This record gives sequence, C-alpha cells and structure tokens, in this order.
Amino acid sequence: MSTLSSLLSEKNIKALILDLDGVVTQTALVHAQAWKRMFDAYLKKRGEEEGKQYEPLVIETDYREYIDGIPRYDGVRNFLQSRGISLPEGTPEDGAGEQTVSGLGNLKNMYFQELLKQDGVEVYKDTVAWLKQQRSQGMRTAVISASKNCVDVLHAAGLEKLFEVHVDGLQAANLGLKGKPAPDVFLEAAKRLGVQPQEAAIFEDARKGVQAGKAGGFALVVGIDRTHDAGGLKERGADLVISEFPKE
Repeated sequence: MSTLSSLLSEKNIKALILDLDGVVTQTALVHAQAWKRMFDAYLKKRGEEEGKQYEPLVIETDYREYIDGIPRYDGVRNFLQSRGISLPEGTPEDGAGEQTVSGLGNLKNMYFQELLKQDGVEVYKDTVAWLKQQRSQGMRTAVISASKNCVDVLHAAGLEKLFEVHVDGLQAANLGLKGKPAPDVFLEAAKRLGVQPQEAAIFEDARKGVQAGKAGGFALVVGIDRTHDAGGLKERGADLVISEFPKE
C-alpha cells in the first residue's frame, strides 16, 4: 500500500494545499457545535409554532452531508432543505437570528466566535510538525477555508507563518468563487502559489472538500479522517485516507 511520502515523491508534488478546520486546527468540532446550537433552537421554536416536530441536527450525519466544508449560507440552505424548510435569502447585514438564510448563518457565526473566545484554538500537532518538515525540504504550502474566520483562527493558533497563501470565505465571496464541491478555492490557491493542479496535493477532512479536490484535477487528494469517516471520504474519491500525518 502506498504511503503518503511515496505518493508525494511518485507524483512529483511541489505544493501542499490544506483545509484549515479539521485538518490543521481542531475547529471543525467547534463549527459543528455552533451549527447544532443554532439549528436545534430554531427547529424547536419553529416546531412549537407550527405544532409539529423537526428532527434536531445530528453531527455524524447531517453536519457531514449538508454543512461541513462549504460556505456558511450554503450550509444553512442545504440543512433547512433536508427538513423541508425554505426561508428568504435575506442579506449578509441581517441581524443574527433573523428568519432568513443570512440571519441564521450570522447567528451560527456569533456562536462560533463565542466558542472560539471561550476555548481558544487547538491545533493538530501532527499536521504542524509534518508541515514544518515538508517546508524545510522546499515544499510550497497554502491553506484554504470555507469560513470567513480563517485569518482570526490562524492568528489565534499562531500559524500564520506556516502558509505562504490563504484563500478563505471572505476572499471567495469577493472573487465570486463557488463553494465546494466546486474546486474554485483550491484552484485559486494553486494559482497564487504558481503551481499547476497536477503538481499539488489536497488535504481535506470534509466529503465535499475531497470531491472538490478531485474535480480540480489535483495530482493527489488525501482524506484526513479525524472523525471515523474513512468510508465517506473514500467514497467521494480520496486517493489515500489517513487518520494522522506521519512522523518523519
């Protein structure tokens, strides 16, 4: 079975493009908790008003399938659709909790920021150690995130110097880049590094992120399985799935 090192060498990889939440930092779980808090309260209140019961968000299934790794408002829309609910889009300026896609997304972000301030940012030490070693050998590095909190998280974790390039939710919105499973953010990161997709490896913990890496024609797409979802990552096209980065 091919190892990560042998695949990087075989495919002559020059650049590593990593998703932030769940690959570099332990913030995927923080995002999931913020989404669950927001949606469960919304569904309970709506259910009481309508005299019906909505199933609360299940992180292991709903979060992975409808929300993980994609732009915030897309996540709101996707999950509500799974519960047969449609809301007006609203605008990004909507108040947190307003009954619009934007309002609910803004409330989720408020909860995420609260959790971040309360608990800080934990990094995956295996990722950071491996990346430092790769950089010392001349490998180029970029980080991407669907989140608009990317820069705050990098600074809080002290990781801003680990990456030459970052493409986040704010930049994606400004540039009109499509969210995953479209490959736009990865392609933009490769472009900024000055490499072709066939010279770069993608590292993703989200199913839709793996799909995006495959859609972009990248030389190697590695699924990072922190939450026992190896099957889901392989199913979406990961060339290799690892639960942690090798000590080299």
